[in-house]
Formats: sequence, C-alpha cells, structure tokens
Amino acid sequence: MNSHTVDYLKEVAEIARLLPAEQIEALVAELKALRDRGGRLFLVGLGGSAANCSHAVSDFRRLCGIDARTPVDNFAEFTAAANDEGWHWVFTEWLKGRCVTSSDVLMVLSVGGGTDMVSLPIPAAVGAAHGAGMKVFGIVGRDGGYAAAHGDCIIIPTVNPKHVTPHTEAFQMVVLHCIVSHPDLQIRKTTW
Repeated sequence: MNSHTVDYLKEVAEIARLLPAEQIEALVAELKALRDRGGRLFLVGLGGSAANCSHAVSDFRRLCGIDARTPVDNFAEFTAAANDEGWHWVFTEWLKGRCVTSSDVLMVLSVGGGTDMVSLPIPAAVGAAHGAGMKVFGIVGRDGGYAAAHGDCIIIPTVNPKHVTPHTEAFQMVVLHCIVSHPDLQIRKTTW
C-alpha cells in the first residue's frame, strides 16, 4: 500500500483530535446570537476556500435560518469588481454594497489568512469589517496571517507542513458541518 495514503489519513485523524472544540462551541454561540439579533453572516475566501464559502452559505441559510451571503456566488459581479476596483478591493466593495453594520459578522475561510503578498482581498475585507464595527471570525490554516491576527479564528492544526492547504480546506468543511449540525443552531433537519 502507498505510504502517502496511510500517512495522510493518520494526519487527518490527528488534526481531528487536535481541533479546538471550545472555540467551535464559542463560535456556535456567536452565530446563535447573530441569528437572534437578525444580523447577517458574510463569508469570504479564495480558491478552495471560496468553494467552501458557497457551500457554507447554503447550509447556514437552509439548516440554521441564518441570513448568509458570499461574494463568490456571483462570478459576474465578482469579476466586474476585480476589473473596475482592482483585485485588492473585491470583497470590500461588495461589503459596502450590502450596507454592513455592527449587527453583522464577517467569517474568513482561508489557508494563509491573507498577507501583504498573498490573498490581498482578505486583509482588506477584515479592515472593512472592523471599520463597520463587525466582529470577524475565521477558519484558517495559519496563525501568522492577517485574519488570525485581527479576528477570532479557529486555526486548523498543522501536522505536516506539506499538507497545510489540503487539510485546511478539508477541515474548514468539517468544522462548518459541525457548526450547522449543532443542536443550538440547526433548525431544519438534513434528509439523511
């Protein structure tokens, strides 16, 4: 048997064991409070994390009754903003157009969490959220990125530096599925 597969699955088990359950519970409480006050949840991410944003928006809406949105669900609008305002500002311009307030929350899904060289829209979005008085949460793969430094982020444990990206993007959905199936949040049952 290929040792990569065995090693990779061992890494998955170790990450699951190390996930910060208390932080996940705290995020559930924040999201319940968000729903109770009628606030909106805005999710931003790039690459595989963008796909996770789209999936999470659907689950938060359908299963939890949370008004959740992401700019990556409308490719035409997203690329128009990149063309007109510049890549750096694609999330901030979108957030401004939604008239965000301190009742709303930003959730960042990102492997690196944004730096001055990589994932530039992430730090800009976090800054815009803070400027509007929003709380910022995230599920990220590194503690050295902008999102983790300026938000309350669940950091997916690194057990193999070569696999930070695949593990982070996979475990974003593990954590999100834990959240949307939490009895304090879930109001609609899944089919299976």
